[in-house]
Amino acid sequence: MPSYSNDVVQSVFVTGLKNAHGVEHQALALIDRQLDHLANYPEVAAQLRMHRAETEEQIQRLEEILAGFGETHSVLKDAALSFTGNMAALAHVFAPDEILKNSFANFAFENFEAASYKSLLTLADAGGFQQPVSLLTASLNEELAMAAWVDGHNAELTLKYVERRAAGETASH
Repeated sequence: MPSYSNDVVQSVFVTGLKNAHGVEHQALALIDRQLDHLANYPEVAAQLRMHRAETEEQIQRLEEILAGFGETHSVLKDAALSFTGNMAALAHVFAPDEILKNSFANFAFENFEAASYKSLLTLADAGGFQQPVSLLTASLNEELAMAAWVDGHNAELTLKYVERRAAGETASH
């Protein structure tokens, strides 16, 4: 028998849901700032637009799960993480290799989100919370797919950047 109570598991689970909700708002901010700077990389823009729609669905899923526990998301946490997402994206704007830095950051961020969903699934299992499992699994699969897409296009994106730069064209975004 576990040495923790179900109340503790539920408390940690709800906190994790609120954290994930804030992180998804951070993701929206990151995506939105990047979309403003992808004129030369339409394939990246298309993938980010698709993932942005998924991120909005993930937020809805998290809100649905929270409501099932009689909880709501943290407006303060959402605002703070959205702000940090904007600042993180702006940090790369003036870099000559902005597209590469954003790609690296996206890969890390998608894996961070996937780890968050894996943790939430572990907590759902530990607490016997069966209803959220399919919603969390859907979000996890979307994050893993986006991370795989970014990883799978790293070499192509890097070489496209170098090619544009060698041609004297705008390469950063």
